[in-house]
Amino acid sequence: MTIFRTLPLLAVLTLLAACAGKPARDAVPASTVVAPQASTQIAANADDGDAAGATEAPAVADNAAAQDSSTAATADTGAAPTDAEDDFAALYGGPAPSAGEAGNGPEGAPAYDPWEKYNRGVHRFNNAVDRTVARPLATAYVNVVPQFARTGVSNFFSNLRSPLTMVNQLLQGHADDAWDTLGRFLMNSTFGIGGLFDPASKAMVPKRSEDFGQTLGAWGWRRSRYVELPFFGPRTVRDVFGLAGDIPLSPMRQIEMDKVRIGLQGLQLVDMRAQLMAVDSLRDSAVDEYALTRDAWLQRRSYQIEKDLRHGGKYDDDGQPTIPVDAMPMPNWGD
Repeated sequence: MTIFRTLPLLAVLTLLAACAGKPARDAVPASTVVAPQASTQIAANADDGDAAGATEAPAVADNAAAQDSSTAATADTGAAPTDAEDDFAALYGGPAPSAGEAGNGPEGAPAYDPWEKYNRGVHRFNNAVDRTVARPLATAYVNVVPQFARTGVSNFFSNLRSPLTMVNQLLQGHADDAWDTLGRFLMNSTFGIGGLFDPASKAMVPKRSEDFGQTLGAWGWRRSRYVELPFFGPRTVRDVFGLAGDIPLSPMRQIEMDKVRIGLQGLQLVDMRAQLMAVDSLRDSAVDEYALTRDAWLQRRSYQIEKDLRHGGKYDDDGQPTIPVDAMPMPNWGD
């Protein structure tokens, strides 16, 4: 009788031990990586000729794990980013993958802004001028002047800066880009009626904008501290020196009649401010508007210099204006 009582107990214990030895698949947390086990299980099923009985869940896990490993491998190998990735970084403010050396510091490093206290004071002054003078004028300009006329004004000033761009392209050693810019200037100045129209873009001639600050960056002055100038806005120390190099090449400053020169400079400032109205809502809703402006400007500047260094594709200017030296009604030092 004792034997008959013991046999059922041994059978139950054996069954429990067998169940305990199997992996509890349903108990695996969602964050646990089970792809290697699933791969082993599929391989075992294939060897046993029972691959048809494999479930779809391990295959899905394998695909997800393969994608994750592929992404990690791309990040580890440091593959060169595409132009589209750089464009995305410049537009949306993320760190450009290829801007580590050409930018203002290593990727993910804070902005080089040791003069932040001074810069914030100047930024408050510039914002006061913008909200009381520049923005109302730009709003009235947009409401009164038709779109086609505003486009003509923007084309005119963009074409007027072509000689400055061409000289800096030559200084950077990009003779082919300078040739394109010369072609744009001649085409728009003649067929475009002084640059009011832009037939060069319809002819698919690349449009670029260069200044001496970018040339200094291409020559090796990559890292430069951030500084905000009254009226001129965001700059770096490198770009302040670049302004001095742009002054002799400024077509606007060659106009001797003060009324004509100052009138054109004022129109250029209003036109540039009107082009920036699209980002006003973003600036107004920012927690730290100064940091947003600084980081976006430094990112864009690094992106421009990186493009100059790579010189690998036919790209157009990103169209975000920076106040040039000839836009300010300053004394004509050439007199």
